Parts: sequence; structure tokens; C-alpha cells
Amino acid sequence: MKSYLNCIPCFFEQALRAGRMATDDEQTLKHLLDELGTMLSHISLESTPPETGRLIYRMVREITGNPDPFRKLKRESTQQALALYPSLKRTIDESNDNLLTAIRIAIAGNVIDFGASATFDIDATIKEALEKDFASSDYIAFKRRLEESNTILYIGDNAGETVFDRLLIEQMNKPVTYVVRETPVINDATTEDAVQAGLDQVATIVSSGTDAPGTILSMCSPEFRQILDRAEFIIAKGQGNYEGLSNENRLIFFLLMAKCRIIADDIGVAEGDIVLKGINT
Repeated sequence: MKSYLNCIPCFFEQALRAGRMATDDEQTLKHLLDELGTMLSHISLESTPPETGRLIYRMVREITGNPDPFRKLKRESTQQALALYPSLKRTIDESNDNLLTAIRIAIAGNVIDFGASATFDIDATIKEALEKDFASSDYIAFKRRLEESNTILYIGDNAGETVFDRLLIEQMNKPVTYVVRETPVINDATTEDAVQAGLDQVATIVSSGTDAPGTILSMCSPEFRQILDRAEFIIAKGQGNYEGLSNENRLIFFLLMAKCRIIADDIGVAEGDIVLKGINT
């Protein structure tokens, strides 16, 4: 997915938010925004947002000297999600369609995104996701593919959201390879974050080999690309993975909440909608 002019103000907003997580020095933050303006003037709109995001967050780390500005928030998000785990597990077990309920809860977890927003209400989002209709749903195709496949490749998104992914993985009850980022970027999950969520108990954790806030295959490791090429059933969580993978000529099921009007328009839904979308189904 390409970038649009409306992405540019968002890039500045994300850089400033991350910068303020890393430092309170106003001169450093001004320098960060100045450098970002210069960089963006040379970036084509044909680049995907995660490609640009990768450069932005590298710049944040280099200029502020903080390698992981969101580390504390990531740990807190995961702790909060783990506190909800028992009640969410009961909700799934007591529902009429355990798999569909687990998918809804996994999508609700996608609201834990400090790249898209500094604030969110996870309890309200869970309630809404359990009640509202999907704006786009390929659940029948998802369920059929799950039944036909022996293994699953699950490309994760954010820390904290990982706990909600764990609930879905447990419900699918098949061997899963769970993909995280190689190094910290925003609040995207790394191996450390996935282990904190208990995903090592239900899946094999691997890195995509990139520090981009999304899956850009040209920037991923050869090892990960081989895993992807062999995958029977691919699930990709969140907007960054949609931006990076939606043009790929392979079967992928995207689970996300449309938190951005541009992405919502690309999918054909409204901002705030919940989506289970399969491409090349």
C-alpha cells in the first residue's frame, strides 16, 4: 500500500510522540522534527508507510539516544492484558462460536497501538468488538483454511495485543509460528514482549528480521521469507502489516481495527470498523 499526502502530518505526529517518550529536551525534539522534514522531502509517496516509519523511528532512536522509548509502556500494556486474560478466556469458552469470539477479541487487542493513538480504552473496545458486526468478514474462508492447514504463520503487531493473540492461538489449537520485530520500534512486539505475554508457551517465536513497523518483505531476513514462502495459512495482525503485505500475491488473512481513514478507505470500510479480510482467497 502506497503513502498519501495525509500520511505526512501523521508522520510528524508519530515522531513527536515517540520523541517525547524518549526525551523532554525541547531542542532535541525541534532538531528531530527539522531532520524529519528534510527526510520526508526526499521520500516518494510510492513508499509504504512502514518503510517511511522505519526511517522515522531510526531517526528518533539516533537523535534522542534512546533505543526503546516505549519499553515501559509495552511492559505495562502486557501486564494489563494478562490481568484480563482469565475473564477473556471464560468469555470465549462460554460463547456460541469459540473461534469467532477469539477472533473478535484478538482484533480488539489491536487498539493497543501507540503509533496510531496515545490513548485508548481497551475495556470499551473489547465490549464493542464482541457486539458489533464486521465491516468486512471472510470468516467462512478463514475457518475452511484453518481446517485444511496443519500449521499456521501468525504475524504479530503490538505488545499487549500479544496476549489477545495468544487467546486466538490457543483456540485454533494447531502448531503456530509467531512473528515479531527484530528490534524495538514503537510498541511493536519483540521476542521479549512475546515471551512476557506467554506466547512461548503456545507458539514458536521467530523474528521477521526487520525494525520496520510492519512487514516489508524486501527488508525482512532470508530466513523469515523462507518461512513465509512455506506457510500454509498466514494471519497478519494490524495496520502496519496490512500496509506492507496487502499487495502480496499470496493468501493472507488480515485481522485489524481500521484506526486510520486512509487504510479504512483502502479496505472499503469506515474508520473504527473491525475487519477480518482475506486477500487472494
